Amino acid sequence: MSPPTPRPTEADEITRMSLCEAAGAIRDGRLTSLRATEACLARIERWQPRLNAFIAIEAEEALAMARARDMELAEGRVRGPLHGVPLAHKDMFYRQGKVSTGGSKIRRNWVADRTATVIERLAAAGAVQLGTLHMVEFAAGPTGHNDHLGDCRNPWNPAHMTGGSSSGSGASVAARLVFGAMGSDTGGSVRLPACACGVVGIKVTQGRISRYGCLPRVWSQDCMGPLTRTARDCARMTGVIAGADPKDPTASAEPVPDYEAGLEAGIAGLRVGVPAAHFDVGVDAEVRAALDQSLEVFRSLGAEIVRVDVPDPRTYYDLADTISKCEGTAVHAQWMQERGADYSPQVYARQETGFHIPAVRYIEALMVRGRLLAEFVEAAFARADLLHIPSIPIPIPTRADTDVRDSGGVPQLLATITRYTRPINYLGVPALNVPCGFSKSGLPIGMQLVGRPYAEGLLFRAAHAYQSATDWHEWTPTI
Repeated sequence: MSPPTPRPTEADEITRMSLCEAAGAIRDGRLTSLRATEACLARIERWQPRLNAFIAIEAEEALAMARARDMELAEGRVRGPLHGVPLAHKDMFYRQGKVSTGGSKIRRNWVADRTATVIERLAAAGAVQLGTLHMVEFAAGPTGHNDHLGDCRNPWNPAHMTGGSSSGSGASVAARLVFGAMGSDTGGSVRLPACACGVVGIKVTQGRISRYGCLPRVWSQDCMGPLTRTARDCARMTGVIAGADPKDPTASAEPVPDYEAGLEAGIAGLRVGVPAAHFDVGVDAEVRAALDQSLEVFRSLGAEIVRVDVPDPRTYYDLADTISKCEGTAVHAQWMQERGADYSPQVYARQETGFHIPAVRYIEALMVRGRLLAEFVEAAFARADLLHIPSIPIPIPTRADTDVRDSGGVPQLLATITRYTRPINYLGVPALNVPCGFSKSGLPIGMQLVGRPYAEGLLFRAAHAYQSATDWHEWTPTI
């Protein structure tokens, strides 16, 4: 299979730049923020009817902001490493005075009374916001379905799922509508759409990025993170938004390194761990072949591939599921009692289960977390620097096959989709999805690189080395 070769317009040429390329071109005067914003808006106009990736497109505000960024640059003022770059974000990051729907009917007209720290930091770094992106209702689902807003669709094939719950973030970045987008990850909600749409997406160490001003889903497992086209882009956005936040007591005070500084160091001598068991259960042959080929690329770059023994992730999956159901229900309990009919049936059903789990089970799941994390880190990283595991272990299924309204075998399919992402949220360690191939049906395949707590920089370095030797991240869907 060869990459598609469309006839690009001028706008397409601009939007095919990576985030860092666009930022460099704007800063050097080879491109204006206004022209970059116009190019994104032109592409959005063509793609939005096909993808349904945006909830709100804020064209006039974005153009005005882009003009302001160009004027600042002309005066010698550079806000930061994202100066003038157009972005958009999952519609769960609050902006004071702006509607934030959370992908729901209940909050269709809710106006935020605060601004999320990550939005403030992106703006301070000079980014331009194009609007808000589609998401699963209240971030409660891994596929991208939404009964209230219609499904967000995969740019590689609209019949297939985008992954969720950051569906619009994955689709918009893959389709080159934006240069980067924020998402959230509670059980895989950054990595799943990143995998399904063929982009890079990171679930950071728990607490690495502030959650202030973000719609809560499961407070002990929620993580905010960017989706981008390249590891370098992801490193830049993460560096901008990571770090302590006095507004969020759960945000870590661990110093934030310069994630971009070490990207060119290479990976010679790096030990890439491949679990000897557990993480190959249910992996489709096509996915396995792509994963094996990616390991050969790492080997060719000087990395050592080592087999490691790790605990069975099903334990972490089950504990994560218990916590997710209990905390999710606690967040929504009042709305469920007062406005139950305004939930889609499947989201209401998922939330309702939390009422029936004994408190002791929830407390036990929290109590053993520290011990299990220590055991996992010791087992996984005693002989390896990072782990290499599947993101989604099967070819990307269709929207019809993953529609819970049709029931049947869908619950088991959804469990398969999240099999190797949800355990990582329970442990709280960082994990990065990296595109590593395409299936015979033309849908992306992704690998997941997993590290010790606060090892995001190492994951970015390994992914950058891989992308320097491959071109999967350069493939572009056509309309």
